[in-house]
Amino acid sequence: MITITEQKPFEEVLKSLEKSQSVYIIGCGACATMLHTGGKSEVLAMKEKLEDAGKTVTGWMVIPTACDQLTEVALIESAGAIQAADSILVMSCAFGVQTAGFYTALPVFPALNTLFVGKEEGPGHFIDVCMQCGNCVLASTAGVCPLVRCSKSLLNGPCGGSVEGKCEVDSRIPCVWQTIYDRLATQGRLAELEEIEPIKDWGTSSSGAPRRFDVVTSDD
Repeated sequence: MITITEQKPFEEVLKSLEKSQSVYIIGCGACATMLHTGGKSEVLAMKEKLEDAGKTVTGWMVIPTACDQLTEVALIESAGAIQAADSILVMSCAFGVQTAGFYTALPVFPALNTLFVGKEEGPGHFIDVCMQCGNCVLASTAGVCPLVRCSKSLLNGPCGGSVEGKCEVDSRIPCVWQTIYDRLATQGRLAELEEIEPIKDWGTSSSGAPRRFDVVTSDD
């Protein structure tokens, strides 16, 4: 499982940095490196583009994992070059951007768009497997999520528009409800399709405001 990202258009990055003359760049050695969106090569390419645009790059680094406490240590070790900058440009997922923001008072800007949490289907090919909605339905759908795998996010069976097991929205995509049906049939569970899944409670999703989770221990 990795966080899937894509680079923002350079014009959008420049707009974010329009009030900054000097910039420090942070890349990520994990997901963004694997996807070629924020590894060493991409950081150096961004450095060159910013300098061509008239910006001063005071330094750069690629943190092994930009979304954990290594970020705090890395920022401390590079404090001199960072303090010489007006802002920090982070080439990682949104979590990495926010993590950097926890440990610096400088403006922190994203160079990437965070798309989804994905699973690698094959070399260089990823599929969305979870939207982290906070109300999992996998128990009734044979372990396959219709919210992310169905183009219409249908919860109670197919739309009727699939053709030969392919989605009507995009014929390259297997109809996930065909997949769910086949898996339930193999498991002898087809009768479960007669149970109606209630309207989704989106209050548990990210659309309901920032979510929190507190681990409860036996000592509490």
